[in-house]
Amino acid sequence: MLVWIIFLACILVFLALDLGVFHKHDHVIKSKEAGIWTAVWVTIALAFSGVIYWLFSNGMMENPTGLTANDAVLKYITGYLIELSLSVDNVFVIAVIFSSFKIPPVFQHRVLFWGILGAIVFRALMIFFGVALITKFDWIIYVFGVFLLYTAFKMLRGDDEDFHPEKSFVFRNLKKLYPITSEINGHDFFIKKMGVRAATPLFVALLVIELTDILFALDSIPAILAITADPFLVFSSNILAILGLRSMYFLISRMLEKFRYINYSLVVILAFVGLKMLFSHYVHLPEWVSLTVISVSLIGGILASLYITEKE
Repeated sequence: MLVWIIFLACILVFLALDLGVFHKHDHVIKSKEAGIWTAVWVTIALAFSGVIYWLFSNGMMENPTGLTANDAVLKYITGYLIELSLSVDNVFVIAVIFSSFKIPPVFQHRVLFWGILGAIVFRALMIFFGVALITKFDWIIYVFGVFLLYTAFKMLRGDDEDFHPEKSFVFRNLKKLYPITSEINGHDFFIKKMGVRAATPLFVALLVIELTDILFALDSIPAILAITADPFLVFSSNILAILGLRSMYFLISRMLEKFRYINYSLVVILAFVGLKMLFSHYVHLPEWVSLTVISVSLIGGILASLYITEKE
């Protein structure tokens, strides 16, 4: 329990420094700054694998699955890469949301900050219940496997290309429940207009981002649970990937068209993880195989996007 408390305290410190010190004043995040912060978050996440090794090798963690320190590190890195790769799809959706609600670039970081905070809470709950389900009901892993294969199939077909958040069920019903204004007043989420407190487009975008993140978590949480059912490894790899999502958004959102083949990488990853879940009781792959498949899929998608010329 002490390890969990220290980890969560460190996350809160990181978030406080992010908003209260490094991004205290609203400004447009340029590609160079986003690249530096992406490198910082990735370095922190990979360096944390050393902490994982130390915790498991010294028996300082509850180890319900009986992992060795080396296996724990491999599972953590594999889970982190899965979450990071699936975040690419999330970046595209966030870009569409900001565009639809006309959120100025100068305020986008603040919206994403509070979006990440909410995502940590929701994912913690989903991980807790997901681990509990897999631990109690062995057959639930087959449900997760089929769901991931279905998601991969939908992604391959491109069913989610036409996404219009301003026409979504959430936005239409939010207008009935609470006053909404199209006016943006600095980075405020609510303003008082003619004596009525109304939500600004920043709050609406935040709410839609939170809800879409829950939908994305329905893919990413089962995918990581296919790698390990250790709750700390699942939670830490997931949260550290989410923390880097903001800087990654500002880094690659302007280059989404260049990464046109990355979706095929995500299809391969989701299909592989889904099949691994379905055959988990019959075939036991070494950890390095999963890590290799995920890494090669990502690198292959990036290289294909960079070197295959787009047809007119």
